[in-house]
Amino acid sequence: MVTLKQLPEFTGELLQAYRLVNSKFPPIDLFDDVADAQEFEVLYQLQALTNPRLKNEIGQLEMIARSEIPFGIPGCSYAIAPFTHVNPAGSRFSDGSFGVLYLAASMETALAEVQHHQGLYWSKVRGLNYERFVFRGLSCSFINTAMKDANSIASTDPIYAPDDYSHSHRLGKAIKEARCPGIRYHSVRLQGGYCWALMTPRPVSQIIQTAHYEMIWNGQITGVNKISEA
Repeated sequence: MVTLKQLPEFTGELLQAYRLVNSKFPPIDLFDDVADAQEFEVLYQLQALTNPRLKNEIGQLEMIARSEIPFGIPGCSYAIAPFTHVNPAGSRFSDGSFGVLYLAASMETALAEVQHHQGLYWSKVRGLNYERFVFRGLSCSFINTAMKDANSIASTDPIYAPDDYSHSHRLGKAIKEARCPGIRYHSVRLQGGYCWALMTPRPVSQIIQTAHYEMIWNGQITGVNKISEA
């Protein structure tokens, strides 16, 4: 099994990466309305008195320490959402007990990753003959200091198994427990592409909207189109 000691470590570089989120879920403005944790606590308590949907919108705040939230950055809500709205079914590097901010080195890679997972999900919905799914493209700036590089591991390693996440879950747990901020890895859905899995939003300096994309479903995803600029 791959261990953290086997993986090279980045010394620190400002990078750009990409992500897609379903456009029907708006950003959580509360995170973007404040400059620090103290302001957030005050505003959260005030809004909680009048907004019964606030808990659902923000998600499970107990899943992330306030010290990990990069208050004051553009797009803070986008950086936080994966850590407060955690998929209990898990993902490549999480067993569902913690959140991960997944990013792709290019929008092409982000589209390939999302297309695969959307196709897998919607193929299980009976009677869905035609649908159009719209996604918001995001551009993320972050610094990769102390992150690990799993691109040094061959794409045939079990952590890259297309449908078996057992090995990558163990690596993800080790990364999380070591308080490593993230890992770069081969994209499993686009040959030659690579992605990042951030275990904390702290390295993020901004996340901004770029464009909207649509995926067309006709029993499978038959088309991916860019439909608007930011």
